Amino acid sequence: MAQQVIFYIFATLTALSALLILFARNVLHAAFLLIICFLGVAAVYVFAGADFIAITQIMVYVGGILVLMIFGVMLTNKISGQAVMTPTYHRFWGGLIGVSVFSLLLYGILKAHVSSLQWIVRAQASGEVVKESTIPLIGIKLMSEYILPFEVAAVLLLIALIGAAYIAQRQMD
Repeated sequence: MAQQVIFYIFATLTALSALLILFARNVLHAAFLLIICFLGVAAVYVFAGADFIAITQIMVYVGGILVLMIFGVMLTNKISGQAVMTPTYHRFWGGLIGVSVFSLLLYGILKAHVSSLQWIVRAQASGEVVKESTIPLIGIKLMSEYILPFEVAAVLLLIALIGAAYIAQRQMD
């Protein structure tokens, strides 16, 4: 029972912060709300038993991309001396389209027959341990079966980093 209450708290926090992003006029406030939304999504992943995806969500989105966005917005504010504000256009049509897409997704979720999800919900309701951590299995698979794509991605990221450093160094001269 306590797990369900905590899950609903995180789900509500995630949905409310995502909704408030739509109405935030200040870009910095929207970025902070996005942090709350991403952390809530990571908490929902934990409750779903996808601990590796939850950790990846926090490290990649919250730790990397969003912090970079916030620093960019804050440095832009320092240069121009005024807050970065976004105008709002077509609130009615945006709200109508948002409610329509949400209704369509909710209908699809309710009509889907996901047996594994129902098993997890039944197991959590009865107090059973759903499953062990997925991190060791993913690590073993990544370093054995999928080593070639992993190394190719690493080399590609290294080339992109070297290229970005070269472009930045060339523009400073």
